[in-house]
Amino acid sequence: MMQEFGIRNIIFILVFSAALALFSIQLIKMYRYLRFAKSDDRFSNIGERIKQTLVVGFGQKKILRDKKAGPIHAMIFWGFLILLFSALNTIFAGFGLHHIFDLLGPVYLAITFLTDIFIALIIVGVLAALYRRYISPVQRLKRKGKMSTEAGLILVTIFFIVTSLLFENASLNAMGQDADWARRPLASLVGASLPQDALSVIFEIAWWMHLVLILAFMNILPYSKHFHVITSIPNVFFSNYRPTNTLSPIDFEDETIETYGVQDIEDFSWKTLHDGYTCTECGRCTSVCPANQTGKVLDPREIIIQIRKRTVDKAPILEKIDAAVKSGQEREAVELTDEEQAVMDKKLIGDYVNPEALWQCTTCSACMQECPVNIEHVPAIVGMRRSLVMMEADFPAELQVSFSNVENNASPWAFPQEARADWTEGTNVKEAAEKPDFDVLYWVGCAGSFDDNAKRTTIAFAKLLEHAGVNFAILGKEESCSGDPARRGGNEYLADMYVKMNVEAMNNYNVKKIVATCPHCFNTLKNEYGDFGGNYEVIHHTEYIEQLMRDGRININSEAKRHLNVAYHDSCYIGRLNGLYEEPRKVIENLPGMKVLEPKRNKSKGFCCGAGGARMFMEETEGKHVNIERTEELLSTNPETIAVNCPFCMTMVSDGVKSKHQDGDKEIQVRDIAELVAENLV
Repeated sequence: MMQEFGIRNIIFILVFSAALALFSIQLIKMYRYLRFAKSDDRFSNIGERIKQTLVVGFGQKKILRDKKAGPIHAMIFWGFLILLFSALNTIFAGFGLHHIFDLLGPVYLAITFLTDIFIALIIVGVLAALYRRYISPVQRLKRKGKMSTEAGLILVTIFFIVTSLLFENASLNAMGQDADWARRPLASLVGASLPQDALSVIFEIAWWMHLVLILAFMNILPYSKHFHVITSIPNVFFSNYRPTNTLSPIDFEDETIETYGVQDIEDFSWKTLHDGYTCTECGRCTSVCPANQTGKVLDPREIIIQIRKRTVDKAPILEKIDAAVKSGQEREAVELTDEEQAVMDKKLIGDYVNPEALWQCTTCSACMQECPVNIEHVPAIVGMRRSLVMMEADFPAELQVSFSNVENNASPWAFPQEARADWTEGTNVKEAAEKPDFDVLYWVGCAGSFDDNAKRTTIAFAKLLEHAGVNFAILGKEESCSGDPARRGGNEYLADMYVKMNVEAMNNYNVKKIVATCPHCFNTLKNEYGDFGGNYEVIHHTEYIEQLMRDGRININSEAKRHLNVAYHDSCYIGRLNGLYEEPRKVIENLPGMKVLEPKRNKSKGFCCGAGGARMFMEETEGKHVNIERTEELLSTNPETIAVNCPFCMTMVSDGVKSKHQDGDKEIQVRDIAELVAENLV
């Protein structure tokens, strides 16, 4: 397998060594920048991380959600994995080592056969990608209204890499010098058509072309968005395997913390900077963002791109300062050029990221659901909100009212905490203080306690619990805001205070199981209270109703004779964030005469009502209202009733229906699933 070592091999070693050195220097530098960000343990639960890497990273699960672009990208990605063997063969040949992989025997037969197949698939995929970019352009692929020329250059480079490999293999096969186990049907076909007296020349040209293009491609990556070729698999491995926008707490008792939230790149987790490296600029996040799709300035892709830009701009200067300090200089005395000083004087929020865009986010996590490389947009956005709120007191005026209400009344609504259980008048519902031996705590939430529409749901669900014989109680006056609006609104200090109060109250009653009718409370209690010592089994009320129906504890009047078309709206916070799609639908389908109608965007591709991320308490002043966009889509199914499972969705969709209702139109009701079930009890 070792052939005579000559001038060709010496030239190869020089070229290869130089290219590898340049790439290594740049790669190390890019990863060295991550140390300026905050530490973040991303090595927990290795098994779960490996699983999501195999499914999302190598299996391309999220890529394939797009039925057109997905297969194109998957063909290219999987093809490159197979073609790695060919690239290594080319490199080994440069060192005078030929057919190393022939030692794999029948395995190499399969590899070479698949190589030919994927060469053809990659060529088809590249041509399809070029068509989607430049002949019949897809809107989401544009950035600032323009299609990237860099992407076109990369695609053309990939095309020539695989075609040069094809001719390399074809000429080698035709000369009878291929590996013993190699089976290349496409290369054999191409090789048979090549001029026999020029095969060695064709091989040399193709070999060098293949090699140089690979090395050039490798060294272009760190300077372009295609750095994701290197970072995407690690990014998926290190991504959050918990529900998508779970937020990390802040230790306010730690006196070493000087800033709260994210003011600059040093305040991000290193994973967020890595997200910046990994963004492919594909625009999938932006194409599903409810704010962006209704004409607002928020562009999740642009936020991640600007984080990367700020990292690349500032990190080299931070390295220069650190090197000077290590050599004995005072940090304040390090001399910077005017250009470097200008960069240091800039602010991440304002000069790179539009502050207005941060407040338009509904935290619905559609961006994170669609991102094929598991970039974490929402925690980055909320991190920047935190600094605006807690460090600069710069936030929408409407939030000041909500924050003040939470601070004074333990609720975003201006009702006293003592009135939280007023809805129980005339019922048998007891507070925990009166009934400490309960099995299930019903978490009513602020909306369920004070909002008139939401109170209908509260009363209906309490009726169902009593009907099913569930031993339950509520906290009543001891219940405070779950903290979700304050957390997502950036006021972590306020949220921290009430979360700890709630945990103390529930732990005093030894709470084990909680049922919540608000998806926002449900998500926070289930996925974030554990960080504060509150470890409970938390169930959403639609999931609990489905369990009770399945167990035969809820008796439905099966003789009711009616037909009702019900358009179902997926709440982001139980659907996309917690994977509860089928349970609410099963409940509706189990009711007599009811048929579930699906809007165009449903389940994991559902569209937000516009109220999440504390947007419930802010006005929309730009573009089309998100709730109107969603309501129109629900109404397009021609329903008699729209079913929801969230008090925020109830408000937003009800307002949307009222705004779209015309005189003479049939009246369309917006009902919580609990109400529909309660109306059909025996």
